[in-house]
Amino acid sequence: MEERQSQSQRDVGLNSRKNAVAPTSRTRVKRLPKRASYDRDAIYSILDTALVCHVGFAIDAQPYVIPTLHVRIADRLYIHGSAASRMLGAAAEGTPIAVTVTHIDGLVLARSAFHHSVNYRSVVILGAAKLVTDAAEKIGVMKGLIDHVAPGRWDHIRHPNEKELAATSVLSIPIVEASAKLRSGDPLDDDADYALPIWAGQIPFATKVLTPAADARLDASIPVPAHVIEYRLPANRGARVT
Repeated sequence: MEERQSQSQRDVGLNSRKNAVAPTSRTRVKRLPKRASYDRDAIYSILDTALVCHVGFAIDAQPYVIPTLHVRIADRLYIHGSAASRMLGAAAEGTPIAVTVTHIDGLVLARSAFHHSVNYRSVVILGAAKLVTDAAEKIGVMKGLIDHVAPGRWDHIRHPNEKELAATSVLSIPIVEASAKLRSGDPLDDDADYALPIWAGQIPFATKVLTPAADARLDASIPVPAHVIEYRLPANRGARVT
């Protein structure tokens, strides 16, 4: 019955979910759609547990993809960089952008070459960015970015001065046109291949934090703060509320 529903009927079902992002013709996952998710909580979790996103854009028909740090605040994604950045300048002028985040959770080793894969979680956001010009909002985003990278750090550092603020551009991208795609679990081999005497399974990945290394010019009398000693990667901090 479900397989005979039209695409529009399926989209209505997706949109009726409390936390769903409405799929569009550009964000609806067409290749292996069963791995798609338009759930806002799932999208936010993937964004919040990553440190780096990649921003794609085109200038004069030349495509570029640039990695950068990001932070999600409510229903917007923020990225920042030098005010002289070509990417930020183009995006601020209305150039459409695509933002992607990907987590690789492990390798999937199948019995056949064709069915080898990876377990992953990914998000794509499409849209136009807006330059953040309000000073208070800009400071709030920079605080959010610092605390996303290293929670508690903002309260231990010198905050940006006017010159530094002027040299920094912050872009806001609404999380309106977005989708997630995920894979987990064992390989999906052809039925005939399960009888083959070949090892198959998963190789999970994990990233860990190493011992902090002090700046060579650090005064030896300055103690290591708790937020450094207790640092955890975003993936290990639990779900964010905002």
